[in-house]
Amino acid sequence: MPKIKIVHDRNTQDYARVRITNETREELLCYVAINGYKIKFRLPPLNSSKWYKATDTRFNSSHFSTWCDYMELYPQYQKKRF
Repeated sequence: MPKIKIVHDRNTQDYARVRITNETREELLCYVAINGYKIKFRLPPLNSSKWYKATDTRFNSSHFSTWCDYMELYPQYQKKRF
């Protein structure tokens, strides 16, 4: 598994949110999921994702699911745009 940093927070409207930081020198394929919705994205080397927020203030950090792996292991996504 690649080295990533996951930050959970709440915004000014009290919605839970999450951000993933890629601490490797490789491009990663990641997703953030909450409430049945999964958002896939590429994460460039040594970069952070945008904040992904929940849709309801009742959600908290335990409702988020995150995952990242090296892009080179998933050739079916290498040419896809997210």
